[in-house]
Amino acid sequence: MNPYLDLFLTFAQIGVCTFGGGYAMLPILQREVVEKRGWATEDELMDYYAIGQCTPGVIAVNTSTFIGYRLRGVPGAITATAGMVFPSLVIITIIAAFIQQFAHLAVVQHAFAGIRIAVCALVLQSVWKMAKKGVVDIPTGVILVVTFAAVAFLGVSPVLMVVIAAAAGILINVVRGRRA
Repeated sequence: MNPYLDLFLTFAQIGVCTFGGGYAMLPILQREVVEKRGWATEDELMDYYAIGQCTPGVIAVNTSTFIGYRLRGVPGAITATAGMVFPSLVIITIIAAFIQQFAHLAVVQHAFAGIRIAVCALVLQSVWKMAKKGVVDIPTGVILVVTFAAVAFLGVSPVLMVVIAAAAGILINVVRGRRA
């Protein structure tokens, strides 16, 4: 199969099968990109995902762009990105055409309520996997707790906390290097 077609179809499959945004998409990305195709290691995917969170735009689209670029350069980045957004573009266009006619129906409202709960579960699964992989010692656990508390309870900007966490990670590594 043409490698660009494979890239497009893989990310289109991920895009069409995923609800709830980038966080909910992580398990599917991991299965398709790491386990099935071997296009990235688990650590690489987590790095791409982390960078995707820190850059402007949608996390899943950013992550697919990084993976496409790694595999096939700029044309691969464009192909993977197009594959990721194509299903959403088609689906949202269809929904937008009909939503006003059906949004008031109880069955539609109940379906959306159920979807929201399922998306919460997918997000929690992603958070759990990322925490197990990222929290490797006490300092990384402290960074996790402090960042969560600052953003969730104190209203600190997530961007500021990412910068502070990066600086803390560098500082911890420097201190460890001096001790060794």
